[in-house]
Amino acid sequence: MIRLRLYTTLGCHLCEQLEAVLASLCAERYRLERVEISEDEGLVARYGVRIPVLVDEAGKELDRGMEPHRLAGWLASRGWLDETAWQQLQQQLSGETSPGVTKRAAKGATLRGGRRYLG
Repeated sequence: MIRLRLYTTLGCHLCEQLEAVLASLCAERYRLERVEISEDEGLVARYGVRIPVLVDEAGKELDRGMEPHRLAGWLASRGWLDETAWQQLQQQLSGETSPGVTKRAAKGATLRGGRRYLG
């Protein structure tokens, strides 16, 4: 199981977006440790304007991971990318699939109206 750390803060919608894309694109099982930066001045200074920041076990950081292409590249470079899910997301983002149509998504979720629902 992969261990990842996410530097975040309460109510961070970009962090929530990263988590949703990560759940769709990561082909490996992972444990996500969320680190609340607001409780530590050093973390606020380091990550305050950069969150969400995703970090792998080797300490390699990904800034702006809520951007799907950046997260996909980061995952692919580690051999963790679900290629099929990435192709589906690219089609959805480019408008090639109708957002109102219900279809099965990666990891047993259902996409309806562009939103992912766990099945």
